[in-house]
Amino acid sequence: MKYDFVIPNQIMKLQQGQIWQKGSNYYRITEWSRMIIQYKHTQRLDRKEGEVIEVSKKEFCRLIKGATLVDPSSA
Repeated sequence: MKYDFVIPNQIMKLQQGQIWQKGSNYYRITEWSRMIIQYKHTQRLDRKEGEVIEVSKKEFCRLIKGATLVDPSSA
């Protein structure tokens, strides 16, 4: 199951493994379920380590509002 995230003129699907960039911060979805998103927050795209943070999907969508989905080939 994927969760719809609306970006003006687009509907994005939240998926495990996606990386979102907002300013100099990167948010990598490590696990998602029906109600909860687990993600890692880093300030460099080449870093994979970090603390796993668990929030509701609503909170995560608020967090990445205005963010850009990073192309997987650049990650």
